[in-house]
Amino acid sequence: MPIPLVDWRPHARRLADAHLRPESRWWAPIASVPRHIFVPRWFERTDAGRVVRDGPTDTGAWLDAAYTDTTLVTRIGTVHADHTEPGTTAPPGGWPTSSSTLPTLIVTLYRLASLADTSRTLVTTGTGYGTALACHRLGDHHVTSVDVDPYLVQAATERLDAIGLHPHTAVRDVTGFLPAEFDRIISTVAVRPVPASWLTALRPGGRLVTTIADTGLIVVADRTPDGGARGRVAPHWASFMSARHGDDDEHTTPAAEVWGAADGDGEEVSGSRYPLLDVQNTWDIRSMLHLKVPGVSHRMGRNDDGSWTMRMAHPDGSWARADAPTRREPPTVHQGGPRRLWDTLEKIRTYLNTWGELPLHGAEVTITPDGETTLHRGHWSATL
Repeated sequence: MPIPLVDWRPHARRLADAHLRPESRWWAPIASVPRHIFVPRWFERTDAGRVVRDGPTDTGAWLDAAYTDTTLVTRIGTVHADHTEPGTTAPPGGWPTSSSTLPTLIVTLYRLASLADTSRTLVTTGTGYGTALACHRLGDHHVTSVDVDPYLVQAATERLDAIGLHPHTAVRDVTGFLPAEFDRIISTVAVRPVPASWLTALRPGGRLVTTIADTGLIVVADRTPDGGARGRVAPHWASFMSARHGDDDEHTTPAAEVWGAADGDGEEVSGSRYPLLDVQNTWDIRSMLHLKVPGVSHRMGRNDDGSWTMRMAHPDGSWARADAPTRREPPTVHQGGPRRLWDTLEKIRTYLNTWGELPLHGAEVTITPDGETTLHRGHWSATL
């Protein structure tokens, strides 16, 4: 496909200058890759929901969006922005299922991977922008890019070809069998646990970099002689979409009946020592909670009378509701179902207040050859 005739290079250089020093090995890739051609359409968040924007019809907005250090969502549920009329609002309730990751986060993952000039590297495709950065750094003959979505692979391959880059691309579930051996595997989709196929595909001493689904945790681990891997939780936060195995996201969410139950009286009613917390927007507490109770969902909002309510719900029927006159006052808590979700959250907050940090910071990671992934630090551990 032809590259749109817009003056994008000054924008790419400004993006590189804003976040990298010129002597960085990643300055040139960020300054040289035309990110806008990988995102001709995207979903922009508005008060009305996520609305499709079309780059070629508004090149100023296109360049501003493409060369800002932000993630651009390109697919929600099964709806791809490329196939949707500009101005269309995405169906409510859908999960983002593909995006162009913010450039500095891609660079962070690549730095954590400790890429050598000859590293044979597997990356996940998405729009293809991250693949293009890897190709500029390593040479396209060292890069393999895979995605479960045939359209994404086709579109990314064509856009990479348009700028003279020809990595190996393939339609493949990244959590399944992988087509070759690699020195590095870098995933911009989240997993839980680490797929055993990655350990099979990694060469001895090879390194994997990924995130744990529904958390902000980045795991960096090197393959060990026994076929497993060892490493650490990186000192950075990141949240990626979970790996898809088909056409749509496979999140298991609490049923409407569970959320409905959270508006009633609890089987257990108590006070709380802590004021309300917007868990969804706290990296460390949210990550710790999702390690303990994977699948829990959160809602928080202000009521018409000015009071605040936080709700938690789980697909197993567990729920909690905390009501408080203000954000600063301790709430009254109602809980129901097989687990006490608020009690779990409160224990995490008590640990943080007692020790000043949560044990997942700097935790060691041990992965068995079959993919069982354990985080551990001191007396604390969590197995995924």
